[in-house]
Amino acid sequence: MNSPASGRQRTATEIFAVFLKLGLTCFGGPIAHIGYFRREFIERRRWLDDESFADLVALCQFLPGPASSQVGFSVGLLRGGWRGGLAAWCGFTLPSALLLVAFAAVAPDLGGAVGAGFMHGLKRVAVAVVAQAVWDMARRLCPDRRRAAIALAAMVLLSVLSTVYAQLIVIALGAGLGFMFCRNTSLQNAANSPQAHVRGFRVSRTAGAVALTLFFVLLFGLPAIVRLGAGHGVSVFDAFYRSGALVFGGGHVVLPLLQQQTVATGWVKSNDFLAGYGAAQAVPGPIFTFAAFLGWMMAEVPNHWSGALLATVGIFLPGLLLVVAALPYWQAMRARPSMTAVLSGVNAAVVGLLAMALYSPVWISAVKSGSDFAVVSVGFLLLTRWRVAPLAVVGLCALAGVGEAVLRGGA
Repeated sequence: MNSPASGRQRTATEIFAVFLKLGLTCFGGPIAHIGYFRREFIERRRWLDDESFADLVALCQFLPGPASSQVGFSVGLLRGGWRGGLAAWCGFTLPSALLLVAFAAVAPDLGGAVGAGFMHGLKRVAVAVVAQAVWDMARRLCPDRRRAAIALAAMVLLSVLSTVYAQLIVIALGAGLGFMFCRNTSLQNAANSPQAHVRGFRVSRTAGAVALTLFFVLLFGLPAIVRLGAGHGVSVFDAFYRSGALVFGGGHVVLPLLQQQTVATGWVKSNDFLAGYGAAQAVPGPIFTFAAFLGWMMAEVPNHWSGALLATVGIFLPGLLLVVAALPYWQAMRARPSMTAVLSGVNAAVVGLLAMALYSPVWISAVKSGSDFAVVSVGFLLLTRWRVAPLAVVGLCALAGVGEAVLRGGA
């Protein structure tokens, strides 16, 4: 007879296999990932019903961090307990992290005109993809004048602030403005949202409290340890942990935070950063695995494998801790109109944050000629109007960069 432990092991193995397949096939960013998850877990496997899945999605969109990874972790947690949650995260994250590490390993050897053209093509992809993200998020998160005004206020504030806490200040401003001006919107959203209870493995309130305590201990304790002269490895883990902890909206919103933590500090070159971000659009799975590329490319030790591991764990950990902390209390939280009003304001501020990231560093580093503008415009239209797969747009922009480099070399 099989023991309960062996049954849990089989469940964790099954969950890992399912999420590994998703990690190899889920292209298109967080919103597309949610669609893949729904087909896999509701329609095919019937692990959840529609109401429970919608509840999980709402929770993960409310919290900072990578929304699709948080949903996947939650599904694994409900299906197989703590081992299931860890198996789900590892399976979904591993493919894209390894692919980006492989690209980081060969990037320094992409020399000459062809290599330079390829890297510049990837930088153009970053412009088109971030522009698409701003466009889609603005339509979804700023559908009325109030939230559009919050987004504009965030952009204006970011244009004049130079502090390292600029993003946090803007998010706090969005929360305050949402609380004051988005009450009617939040009431309408609450009336239209499902109120089903999430079924399956239950996270205890004790576990939730421990996770929340650990989240804040790391958020405020790591910078203190760094100031006391800890090694560079602690500084790297702290930088990526804070980036993951302060990202509302997930996906491309992490770009300005990572740029500030790696390029502005001199750990990663600006050209490498943008080329890696372009490459991240060509791989399946969560965009947060861009951290693996940055960890490998850092000039100082730890870099390569140790840097990639520290960066990847650091950027995902806060979002997963917050899911564990929130699950026991989510039903009571989302029933309050004031909380959904705050979230509406935060989401609108995130649109302004991402719009500024589109300008700097993405646009000013990649668009320097008429041909750059033309290729970026074509990529943007392919993504937004014709709904071409991001992988195909990456390939076209990279080939365009190589072709231009070859023509210039021949001339």
